[in-house]
Amino acid sequence: MNKYILTEINIYPIKSLGGISLQNSEVTDRGLKHDRRWLIINNEEKFITQRTHPQLALIKTKINGNKLILGHKTKEISPLVIPIHHESVETVLVNIWQDLVEARVVGKYADEWLSDASGIKCRLVYMHDETQRLVDRAFATDSEIVSFADAYPFMMIGQSSLNDLNKRLKEKLPMNRFRPNFVFSGGDPFSEDKWKKIRIGEVVFNLVKPCSRCVTTTVNQDTAEKNEEPLKTLSTYRSVNNKVYFGQNLLHEGNGIIKIGDEIEILELK
Repeated sequence: MNKYILTEINIYPIKSLGGISLQNSEVTDRGLKHDRRWLIINNEEKFITQRTHPQLALIKTKINGNKLILGHKTKEISPLVIPIHHESVETVLVNIWQDLVEARVVGKYADEWLSDASGIKCRLVYMHDETQRLVDRAFATDSEIVSFADAYPFMMIGQSSLNDLNKRLKEKLPMNRFRPNFVFSGGDPFSEDKWKKIRIGEVVFNLVKPCSRCVTTTVNQDTAEKNEEPLKTLSTYRSVNNKVYFGQNLLHEGNGIIKIGDEIEILELK
């Protein structure tokens, strides 16, 4: 019988910037603690990502106590230190996909640092606890909420699925191309596609939708260079209605703690 083990937990505090690998994490009402609670916007209050600005991949993040710290992988610039608990009360209505979401402005110091680091005139905002952004209504089961993630609080990929893809590629790709929250070992390629309900640690998750992939997967997260892979190869065997799918989007029932090494219990299959 297959045994599935959680091998990676990743958060991306600022949407489309570098991620942070964790040994354990708290599952909150809108996803993993600190995951995609910050967002970069342009002068029209519209969100900015690696889809159009691949250089964002070069900005790295880490959390130290109550501070979020940003650095650059290639530029010699001083780090940006942002308090996690925001004092700012200035709000702005930001546009992310089909949603208009109230966010709090972090401050001019953050805007200037990010504009300098990325070469884009931009601003940084934060989703405060009062903001309620609903997940995609087509798949919600209980009016679940989400941070600034694309549409769902979690995304999961099996290591076997990436191994299967890498066998088809000339150059193997790391998992960070796909920016998952959860990675697990065990099972066959795309085992996750068959799951409907699972338990990890203290939390039950529902796998509600395959994750459609965009050009961000073609951005090298170490160099910000773009390529045609993996979308070119994935489109030959993971495409439905002109969309490429890799990984599964999850919703959750209740909050709790999860940690690396937790066994994934399959509660229900599709």
